[in-house]
Formats: sequence, structure tokens, C-alpha cells
Amino acid sequence: MRLLKLFGKKGKQQPPQEKPEAGQGDELASYSGMRVEVTTNEGNLLFVAKLMGVRKGKGELHQYSEIEIPMKEETIHAKIRGYSDHKRKAIYMEGVISPMPQHIWSVEALTLDRIGNDRAFFRLSTNLDATTVMFSGLAMGENPCKLLNISVGGACISSACRYHAGDKFLLKVKLLEDRPESAMFCQVLRVIERENMPTEYGCRFLELTEEDQEQIIQNIFAAQRQKRGKS
Repeated sequence: MRLLKLFGKKGKQQPPQEKPEAGQGDELASYSGMRVEVTTNEGNLLFVAKLMGVRKGKGELHQYSEIEIPMKEETIHAKIRGYSDHKRKAIYMEGVISPMPQHIWSVEALTLDRIGNDRAFFRLSTNLDATTVMFSGLAMGENPCKLLNISVGGACISSACRYHAGDKFLLKVKLLEDRPESAMFCQVLRVIERENMPTEYGCRFLELTEEDQEQIIQNIFAAQRQKRGKS
């Protein structure tokens, strides 16, 4: 099932983290080619890029999209995080970035902060009315829910309807008022019980293409700008 024009807050508990070992500075070169999310120190998503040409604490960030990033200063201290398929761990880095032509950014003073067990997707916090659609089982049909957060890899919802790990459904939500409703095929990974509150469900998106992921990123940018504008 393809997406219909798609569009992270961190979890309350951090997975176990590994401190980088001494003398592993050149190991950063092994992360060249990794897709990363670049955020400000305050946690705002700047852009998604491919980390390239890392050597001796320097490298380049090649933006996946052509979104223009407003700059108040010539350089930005940024958090850079991605996922290493080789290590099967999240890689947290930081460095000083500055814009170059053709949506490329130079990065200097690149250092490894830590290595974690999560997938490090940026999550945008939301509180939006949404709908789940199941095509079989006791919960078959449409049921209301709340979209609590969304990332390029999945979403968290709360619902009075009971789901189980492994259940699959279509999640429909209007992330932005001026955009069409979006639909994503999801699978429940985690069931989080809350006392006297609706149960929360951590879900991952299924069958995403690169184009689908790019559309999610574009909409997260737009929703983040709108959210910051209101505040």
C-alpha cells in the first residue's frame, strides 16, 4: 500500500547508551554515507542529509531535500544523529556546520557523543485527532484515536480501542489544516498501559519508499514551523 501524500519528542526513558572509547576519532569515517538527522541544540529539526567524506573530524552533509534553511549566523552548532546498520545502533554526534552551495553543508569539529540502542528518529510532538482502519479482527472498521507524535519511521497514538503487538492498520490523520488527509500503513510494536488513561501504541510505518519518506520529512518540517510560529 502506497502512501497518500504523507507528511518526534523523545521517549521518557532513554535506552542504554555507550560512551565512545578513547582513540576512536577516525572511526567516524566509517559513518560516511549514513543518513542523518541534523537538529539544533534545542532539538529543532534542521534537515535530513547524507554524511559524506568524513576524515579527521571534518565532512559534508548533503541535504536530501532542497528546503532552504534560514540562517541567523554563519555557523551553527548542531546535533547529528543517524543509525548504523553495521553496528545496529543509533550514532549520536555533534559538530559545527555552515552552508555551502547546492544544499551542501560543511561540518567541522565533528565528534562522537554516544552510541545508543534506539533508532534515533526525530519525533515531532502532536495532539491531533486521527483514525485507525483495521480490515479484520475484533477491531475491524474505523476507530478514533489521537496522534501523539510522528517521525519518518513511525508514530505513537493513544486509543480507547484495544490493539495488540503485531496488529496492522491504516492510520489516517490531517497533520496540517491546509493539506489533505494523509494515510500510512502501520504495525503496532509497543503497547503502553497508562493508569486511568487511554492506552498508547508505538507503531512503525510499513512499505515506505524513499519518496514516501521524503514526503514525511517535508510535512514534519512544515508542521514544526507552524508549531513554532504559534508559540
